[in-house]
Amino acid sequence: MQAHTSAIVSYFAEQQPSTQWRDFLTALAEEFDAQLDAAQLRQLMARVGERFAAAHAIEACDSLDTLAAALNAIWSRLDWGFVDLVETDDHLAIQHFCAPLAAFGPNAHAWTPGFLEGAYQYWLRELGAGSELTLTQLRVENPLALEFRLVNEGADHRS
Repeated sequence: MQAHTSAIVSYFAEQQPSTQWRDFLTALAEEFDAQLDAAQLRQLMARVGERFAAAHAIEACDSLDTLAAALNAIWSRLDWGFVDLVETDDHLAIQHFCAPLAAFGPNAHAWTPGFLEGAYQYWLRELGAGSELTLTQLRVENPLALEFRLVNEGADHRS
């Protein structure tokens, strides 16, 4: 996270997050909270993310750098932050910075990242990730730095 602090500050210095939707989105989130529990809302947001990703298709990528560039081109056009992809021995880390999910209000942090989870899951499956690969969010304290991991659920991850 510290390595990205200057990138986050630069991003916000260049962007003027729109406030026109903040009250509307907060009211919408409050109504959602009144009707559905957090797990249902997260599933709903994941489906919304899948629809979003389907509408913003990416071409086949031959490397993680190419994939990151394609994803960042989409997010940049929409002022939705930026992403880093980090491959390790047992997972792919997707680190998304500066997503404007805070516009839904402070009570929506448990379920709004489902949008990104659904979008990334869709794109990765479209690019050939098998159904045994699962994308999950890590619990992080900073909503401006969300991390997801793509792991093989069937693999033995013990060292």
